[in-house]
Amino acid sequence: MYAVAGRVKDEDIALVRDRTSIADVVSETVTLRSAGGGNLKGLCPFHDEKTPSFNVSPSRGVYFCHGCGQGGDAIKFLMDAEHLSFIESVERLAGKAGIQLRYDTSDGSAPSGPRPQAGQRQRLIAAHASAVDFYREQLGSPGARKAREFLAERGFGRDAAEKYGCGFAPDSWDALSKHLRMQGFTGEELTTAGLAKTARSGSLIDRFRRRLLWPIRDLGGEVIGFGARKLFDDDDGPKYLNTPESPLYKKSHVLYGIDHAKREIAKRGRAVIVEGYTDVMACHEAGEPTAVATCGTAFGVDHINVLRRLLMDSDSFTGEIIYTFDGDAAGQKAALRAFEEDQRFVGRTFIAVSPDNMDPCDLRLTRGDLAVRDMIAGREPLVDFALRHTISKFDLDTVEGRVEAMRRAAPLVAKIKDREKRPEYARKLAGDLGMDLEPVQRAVQNAARGEATEARAPRQGSAESPQRLVEREALKLALQEPVLAGPMFDALGPENYADPVLAALREAVEQAGGASSATGGVVWIEKVRDSCADLGAQGLVSELAVEPLRTDGVVDPRYVQVTLARLQGAAVTTRIRDLKSKVQRLNPVTHKDQYLALAGELFSLEQQARALRDQAAGGM
Repeated sequence: MYAVAGRVKDEDIALVRDRTSIADVVSETVTLRSAGGGNLKGLCPFHDEKTPSFNVSPSRGVYFCHGCGQGGDAIKFLMDAEHLSFIESVERLAGKAGIQLRYDTSDGSAPSGPRPQAGQRQRLIAAHASAVDFYREQLGSPGARKAREFLAERGFGRDAAEKYGCGFAPDSWDALSKHLRMQGFTGEELTTAGLAKTARSGSLIDRFRRRLLWPIRDLGGEVIGFGARKLFDDDDGPKYLNTPESPLYKKSHVLYGIDHAKREIAKRGRAVIVEGYTDVMACHEAGEPTAVATCGTAFGVDHINVLRRLLMDSDSFTGEIIYTFDGDAAGQKAALRAFEEDQRFVGRTFIAVSPDNMDPCDLRLTRGDLAVRDMIAGREPLVDFALRHTISKFDLDTVEGRVEAMRRAAPLVAKIKDREKRPEYARKLAGDLGMDLEPVQRAVQNAARGEATEARAPRQGSAESPQRLVEREALKLALQEPVLAGPMFDALGPENYADPVLAALREAVEQAGGASSATGGVVWIEKVRDSCADLGAQGLVSELAVEPLRTDGVVDPRYVQVTLARLQGAAVTTRIRDLKSKVQRLNPVTHKDQYLALAGELFSLEQQARALRDQAAGGM
């Protein structure tokens, strides 16, 4: 039994229950789907869950959550979901059903009649409704010309202003306060609602003055606050000013446009997150009615919970959450913050960035409605954006840059909530970095285990590396068989050697006159040793001069050709990998010329690599 907060007649309470559809009431907050047998189910609004356990029985007018045990009728649901008192819940439902409630007097001596004053929440809601009417009327006044121009310049005419309830706070210190006081609202109610504040003189003044206003509504469509945009240069306040925290307005829970968007969000299975009021209007007017925006705060956990219930974001049904952010540094930072919260969604999260980094409002104004829809349709997974942004900070043409980029990016791959996607993203990251897959996979696995990522450079120069073996073999040919190696060896410079010591030794061969000038023997080997500027290379000359060549047969021109083809092939493969990394990181639209140039070079190198593989056929 509920604790009665007011003496509403029992038969009126029964009538409210009888005429209220619990499915309609719950659907204002939670997206419901069929659970069979005439029942409905959704994600519980009272606790965090990924599998729907919140059940509604329309025939019996009750709900129950098997996860947290919450249950009751429509009145109880409003009490718990919106923190209303019993009497406030009854009054809210009665108002929607068109029922005039009757109240018993406290002493029983007077006849029953309408209750003289509703609960606090209803009073504050009523004050906001009156304020909306007042501000909307002011938008047509001569003093609001700047506000009308602001909307018109952004592509919104009178119909759009009317549709979204736009208004104007006049150039007066207390016009709204006086208007509402005349309607019977007290000064305490106006300050509690955030519509007015107390001046230093002690008098009551309006919170908003000389600003364009948007009413902010809750899921049920009730106005609970306002967003106000500065219009005049001599206004020393912030660009946007919102209603302060109040019994109605909790900025961490509020999403502008949610009243317009909620049904489409549930129907289409996606929500588009934009940054401002005009962006919401632009998306809706352009044919994307799932757009919502936060109001004076970052998109956070409570906003996510609101959307998850509407999307029915669960293990069995996954919706799409599409963020739109400006392409500037602040927008990118916001997108990366969004990725951190991304794991709270079961559904797929994306980011949409418009051409030239325009916001949806500017994009619609410049390129039309279709451009807005195309921007959202061209979304990319948020994890792809986060990875690309992270590795873009490093010079991937250097070993140090690639390794550091791997250190920073591996934890992002490890955070991907769909574990089956991690191996593919590790492979993609390796390609973007131009690195071998194995060290990247190891870094991701370490990050997933919560360990410090031990990023190691690819071991191309290790003794067992196939590439290093080929490099050593080529230098042995130059030292032991210079007549056979001759021009073929000299044609491949030090850039074909990944090992820095072996590259230095190749440089010494060139300084000594090249293999083409030698006939072999001790004199030639000493000449190469004397030309070595690197002590490590100098010590290696004697070793390579006597180390057996890796062939059981006679050393002939064919063996030299195969060895040097493999040497050059390894260098070309490294170059191809680096180029592919660069091409993958380029946007072909915004960097068209550079993209085409690199793609052409890549095509040429891949042809060369195929030819070298053919030459190298035969084996060492």
